[in-house]
Order: sequence, then C-alpha cells, then structure tokens
Amino acid sequence: MQIETTALEGVLILTPARFGDARGFFSESWNRRRMAEAGIDIDFVQDNHSLSEAAGTLRGLHYQAPPHAQAKLVRCGRGRLFDVAVDFRAGSPSFGQWVGVELSHENGRQLLIPAGFLHGFITREPMTEVIYKCSDHYAPECDGAVRWDDPEIGIDWGLPEVSSGDAPGTPILSDKDRAAPLLAAAPRPFRFETGSMEGAS
Repeated sequence: MQIETTALEGVLILTPARFGDARGFFSESWNRRRMAEAGIDIDFVQDNHSLSEAAGTLRGLHYQAPPHAQAKLVRCGRGRLFDVAVDFRAGSPSFGQWVGVELSHENGRQLLIPAGFLHGFITREPMTEVIYKCSDHYAPECDGAVRWDDPEIGIDWGLPEVSSGDAPGTPILSDKDRAAPLLAAAPRPFRFETGSMEGAS
C-alpha cells in the first residue's frame, strides 16, 4: 500500500498494490492491521456505494456532525471522479482549505478523509461508481452540508469539462446540495485539536 500525504494534514492518498494476470487483477483495498502499523487506526463500520449515471454529477459538500462524525475512505469502482476534502474544524490553521484528487478505476487511488472535513466529488465519466467506508453509521439528525461553490472555499471543480446540468459548465445537483448554506453561515460542529486525526469535538 502506497501512502501519500496531501496539503491537509490527515487527508491521505492510499494506493493499494494490484496483482494482475490475464484474468484481471486482485487488490487488497483495506487492511486494518497494516494501516494501524502505518499509524492509521480507524474502525470502519459501514460501506456505501453510489452510482452517478451522468458525467458532471456533483455530490457535496457533506459532513456528519458529532456524536456520529465520520471518517471516510473513498475509492472509485468504475469510471472517474474528482474527490475533494475541505478542512471544517473551527480553529484549524487550514480551516476552509481544500485538496482534490482524481480517483478512477484505472489508477486505483483512494482518499482517506478524517472526521471534521467536508467531502464532495464530481463525476468525470458516465456511470461512475463511488465506494466508501465510514467510521460511524449514518445518522440523519447529524447530516449537514456546505455549498459546493462557496467562493470563500474556492474549489476548482474543473467545470469546463462538464457538459451536463442546467447549462454548459453547470453540475447536476440534488435539491439538498443546491440549498446548502455558505461556509460563513454553516454551524461549527468540529473544533481543531492538535494531534487528533479524527478532529471531532
């Protein structure tokens, strides 16, 4: 397993080894013991699988607040997407900053996003499947979102590549994501704690 750091502390790119032959390949996408040896000690309890039929589908920016905050490990089962994490921990030196990574079936990369970070992605190809592990179960009362195009965050989603949505260069959104508040108006359910990978209050 190759482990790469990003500009946001705790947000990691994990690339599992692939062992291939004429039939295809085998890859171990998660091994709790090996990750703990590498300093990544997260107990995942739920796996989610989403399919986006059209390129240019944007989901995010989402979070789940304490006491059911979620760390996530995101990978692409089919297709291609641009995956984004945003530091959402009040008091963090990198609050509001983001990193983005292309995940695809071909490159096999995974993005590890600790609790306390917003998460979102935009699909680059039709019929893109996203598979992700979560460290807590879904709790609708803790579900929240921040607006995907907040200028204070300034994510470059690569919209010129998008040809779907309401107009050229506009992503396909859910009503929930379209109505999400800006960062300045959003609650602050997380606080920055030095040395805490989870980052949850």
